[in-house]
Amino acid sequence: MRHTRLWEEHVLQRIFFQTHVLVSLDVLRTRSREKKFLATCLESKQRFVVDNTNPTQADRAVYIQAAKERKFSVACYYFSSRIEDAIARNALRSGKARVPDIAIRSTLDKLECPSLSEGFDALYHVDIVDGEFLVSEWNAHRRSLP
Repeated sequence: MRHTRLWEEHVLQRIFFQTHVLVSLDVLRTRSREKKFLATCLESKQRFVVDNTNPTQADRAVYIQAAKERKFSVACYYFSSRIEDAIARNALRSGKARVPDIAIRSTLDKLECPSLSEGFDALYHVDIVDGEFLVSEWNAHRRSLP
């Protein structure tokens, strides 16, 4: 689950900027545009990163199934964050970037921890420590729900 827009600035640039394009509802603004852009990526075999909060298996399944049908490898980066930290970061945002606190709490209530059984080829855990993103391989024994 992504609690922060710093994702693009840190993890995306560090890991994916040279090899993948960004599929983001924040950028594309409508599900229709997102769907068309995703279809273009799939049809052209362009590697992509989905940067959306997808708290449930059903939310993630849409992307996983589409990618798998086109023989893409699918990895999940699970961002761990305490609710208090997510609300504090959200308070620093302005305009449309800021969401009501209830939206963060509601997303947390829906959150289903990701699993390789969903169809991911790889699963990573991202901790936010002192403003830095630490990426490690998933440890199924470490259930890091916020």
